[in-house]
Amino acid sequence: MPKNTTPSFITELPLIVSSQIERELMSRFQAGRHLYNACLTEAMVRVRLVQNSEFYKQAKALPRTIKKGKKNIPNPERKKLFTQAWKKYRFSEYELHSFATKTAKSAKWIAAKVDSNTQQKLATRAFNTAKKVLFGIAKKVRYKVATRFRSVEGKTNKSGIRWKQDQLIWMRLKIKADIDWLNPVIKHGLDSKIKYIRILWREIKGKRRWYVQLINEGLPYQKPQNYVSEGLIGLDLNVSNIAFVADKKAGLLPFAENVPTYQKEIIRLQRKMERSRRSNNLDNYHPNMTAKKGRKTVIKKGKLIKGKRAWNNSKTYYQIAAKKRELERKKAAYSKSQNRKIINEILRHGNKIKTENVSVKGWQKRYGKAIRDKSPGFVQSELKRKAESAGGSFQKFSTRKTALSQTHLDGTRIKKALSERVHRDSSGFEMHRDLFSAFLARHINDDECLSMESAQQEWGRSESILRSAWQTYQINREQVAQKCGLGGFPHEQLLQDGKSESRLCHSSSERFDH
Repeated sequence: MPKNTTPSFITELPLIVSSQIERELMSRFQAGRHLYNACLTEAMVRVRLVQNSEFYKQAKALPRTIKKGKKNIPNPERKKLFTQAWKKYRFSEYELHSFATKTAKSAKWIAAKVDSNTQQKLATRAFNTAKKVLFGIAKKVRYKVATRFRSVEGKTNKSGIRWKQDQLIWMRLKIKADIDWLNPVIKHGLDSKIKYIRILWREIKGKRRWYVQLINEGLPYQKPQNYVSEGLIGLDLNVSNIAFVADKKAGLLPFAENVPTYQKEIIRLQRKMERSRRSNNLDNYHPNMTAKKGRKTVIKKGKLIKGKRAWNNSKTYYQIAAKKRELERKKAAYSKSQNRKIINEILRHGNKIKTENVSVKGWQKRYGKAIRDKSPGFVQSELKRKAESAGGSFQKFSTRKTALSQTHLDGTRIKKALSERVHRDSSGFEMHRDLFSAFLARHINDDECLSMESAQQEWGRSESILRSAWQTYQINREQVAQKCGLGGFPHEQLLQDGKSESRLCHSSSERFDH
């Protein structure tokens, strides 16, 4: 039986951590990391046993679905065989809970550092990871190293990791949080029911910062300016921008607008890192300083063989790497902030969204850097989550069946190159390609077919809205081009260094504007 689920949201608070408390937290995280890796190893052993069992092989040979009347239903015999294979080799979440408890008790230091609820949650985390391999979602699992194990969480707010009297309590450890009581978002989270608690740390400006996340029951606080309206919206998602057409509003909004890329600074730091690595690892390079292919160290049973050098990185190397990570963190934070503004702007005009089923992963092969800087996949997933949370819908339809970018208002299809950004036909009709595709997306029915009659009827009312959006987009691009030409940058107030970052300018919106 599926578990009963209720809507949830997260309230995050920074923790006030002294050096003594931080040492204790890190020791507990290391205990949790060792337990997680042990559970993951055990889960993968059971996965291999399940895959090699006769029950599993027989199930794989059966068809996925069978016909029952006019409908195709999942094959019950196949499911029964899979269940038998799981039971035979005790591959289940609760069996892994039992393994985690026994492992923690046998290693007494783990039991002293990690409570029973957190042990079970770590076992669940390992089980879900291994299950992805069994289901073919992932090819392999990754074991956690110290720098990559950044969060632990409890099961309830009654025992283990708890939030009580406006402070975090984990066994005998009590940590106060920095609470902004004037912030309505924080106040709403503290007043709501708490399901469970998560502790995590992030590296900011080269230092470890600790946070507590309260997983609350209910709906998050909605700021007055970020309201969600009832209405139908057609979307056209691209690499660098998104076009939307609502009942009374249309727009062509660039992703991560005015966000610094720090590209020159990152490249400069990467070169410094490479020079440092070469000077400290001469054995791993040829005399002409080209890197040797293959494994640079000899490993046997998980340990380095004596006499074989591993990568030897200096303190300077790690300092440079920390600076590079900080620039990448700042860039990602700015990008998310700007893209969330786009999401809120679209949802102000409607919550029933229709869009093409495009593959952002496919775009990564051709436009990798643009996808990294612009994050269209993040915008798409957040729009879906927020629209459905507000009682709306998010419908995706096939691009091959509809071909909106090739379709004109009279119903004819004319194939265009990606460089052609304007619809033109023999009658002299012109419209921006992305805006027109978003307009047509509004008229896709439940059978994923385009209703041209409905689009033609609405065009007379919507033409002025689309032309106004196109004109606004052109004016904004001209303004950005002028600022770039003058050497200015709209986000100068966000930058701390005040050096070459203030002269950076996004030209990717022109190069990848499709």
